[in-house]
Amino acid sequence: MTDPLILFDLLLALSIVALAVTVMAVRDLFAAIVLFIIFGLFSALAWVRLSAPDVALAEAAIGTGVTGALLLKTLHHVRHVTGTLNRQVALSLTPAVPVPMPVIWVNAAFCGLITLGLAMALLGAPQAGPGFDALVAEAMPQSGVEHPVTAVLLNFRAYDTLMEVVVLLAAVIAVWQIERGLSDAPAPALGEVFQGFARLTLPAIIVVGTYLLWKGAEAPGGAFQGGAVLAAVGLLLLLSRLYVPQPSHRPVARWAFVLGTGAFAAVALLVTGGGRVAFQYPLEHAKTLILLIEALVTISIAVTLAALFHGREPVALRIEGGRDDA
Repeated sequence: MTDPLILFDLLLALSIVALAVTVMAVRDLFAAIVLFIIFGLFSALAWVRLSAPDVALAEAAIGTGVTGALLLKTLHHVRHVTGTLNRQVALSLTPAVPVPMPVIWVNAAFCGLITLGLAMALLGAPQAGPGFDALVAEAMPQSGVEHPVTAVLLNFRAYDTLMEVVVLLAAVIAVWQIERGLSDAPAPALGEVFQGFARLTLPAIIVVGTYLLWKGAEAPGGAFQGGAVLAAVGLLLLLSRLYVPQPSHRPVARWAFVLGTGAFAAVALLVTGGGRVAFQYPLEHAKTLILLIEALVTISIAVTLAALFHGREPVALRIEGGRDDA
């Protein structure tokens, strides 16, 4: 008898491939974004089936939730710029200037080479290699935490995680610099129902995000998952206009942006001062230092993702010709 889970996995895999093809083929931007969000949810479910709940949480929170919100806001801004904000028209992916056929063929050739390289790497990989499970399990007593994923991210390869936090910091700096000269699209009127929904869900989201952070030491979760969930608090506050960024808030936001990176670097320097290499935590303080890093990185991730969604740096309003400009 065929295992029902095998049929489910096959159907899930086919659905993911079909959604990926449809996202690239559909011409309406709003439909493409909605399909992309569905694609992310199906991908998160696939990671669960592959016994990778940490990746599934990150995919659902960041790859689907926050990224989907950023895409929808970008579409809202594009509609404002093109003058179609209040009109029921579909924005097409068709470029105003046709792409030359040689450019299309060159891109197709590069995509084919990349696909061929990935296929060769997959077929040439060992079918049942030992991996790093044994090495990670052997080093777990010195990691300071009980969950292997957290040990890898915050101890064994902390440099990589530090660079990921630096990338987020660089992203928000770039957005604040670039969007200074762009016109700001008016926020949609969400109404009292959405504001009531935000007030009801905000406490629950805060609890879930904090729980994911705390639980990451011994189970799936951690700074990125908790920070992404807490960023949803910022998105709801911004969308519902329960919070409107003011110029006076910029110093606090900037400190929050660099908090995670600064904590990471400070701990590395502190450890090296004791005669160790960077991130070689003393065993008796390893869990405390990792928890401190994760807590501060969570704050930075949450504030940074919310700031990326908001976009431009908050500046004082000025009135020119009867119009308010930000």
